[in-house]
Amino acid sequence: MAIDLKKMRQKLNNIKGKGGGGKNVFWKPQDGEQTIRILPTEDGDPFKEFWFYYNLDKTPVLCPKRNFGEDSPVLDFATKLYREGTPDSIKMAKDLFPKQRFFSPVLVRGEEGQGVRLWGYSKTVYEQLLQLVLNPDYGDITDTESGTDLVLQYGKAPGAMFPSTKLTPKRKTSPACKDGDGDCKGLLEEIPEFEGLFERKTTAEVKQLLDQYMSGESETEKYSKEEKKEESTVDQAFKDLLGDATA
Repeated sequence: MAIDLKKMRQKLNNIKGKGGGGKNVFWKPQDGEQTIRILPTEDGDPFKEFWFYYNLDKTPVLCPKRNFGEDSPVLDFATKLYREGTPDSIKMAKDLFPKQRFFSPVLVRGEEGQGVRLWGYSKTVYEQLLQLVLNPDYGDITDTESGTDLVLQYGKAPGAMFPSTKLTPKRKTSPACKDGDGDCKGLLEEIPEFEGLFERKTTAEVKQLLDQYMSGESETEKYSKEEKKEESTVDQAFKDLLGDATA
């Protein structure tokens, strides 16, 4: 059977943060108040979990162990450092430990013309969402006919290091799409395949990044020295998307 070039092209677009038609598949809230609707996924779990190493490369790297159950030299090394118990080793271990991030498909109210996008958020926000989902007063907030829009308040409080996210459900349920469920079927088909969202590195490739990190020349520094050019807009967008550890 010949390789499906259409699927391969879509995987490449996913890695670059683009969906069909060249649109950016990721969405990050702006400061202030916005209203979103989380859309349902076929498997019944619209809250997808990923673990990333943030300091190994010019963009975050998926942890082979936490995401796929494969060996991860970085996690093993960080665990060993942490167990040494010295202030320096604990600090380095914390820099190397993978960080958890969640993603959900959303419609942004007022921007429905941009279609389905993926919102990345932290464990703190994930806990807010689970509390809403498990609250019998709200039921299935993702239901396309009788779900609930969420008012999202995003920003950095005075003196805070990171911006925070507060979610408030609307008091009334509403259809996700203007014309009801029939109009939503096409949108649900737009939800990208989560498995192809981020580039998956092998254990050997992750080990190489760790070696470069420990040698004092990270891939970011190597990139800067050898190429002497600015990061691509894709790399910067990915950093911005995943950069707020507590948002």
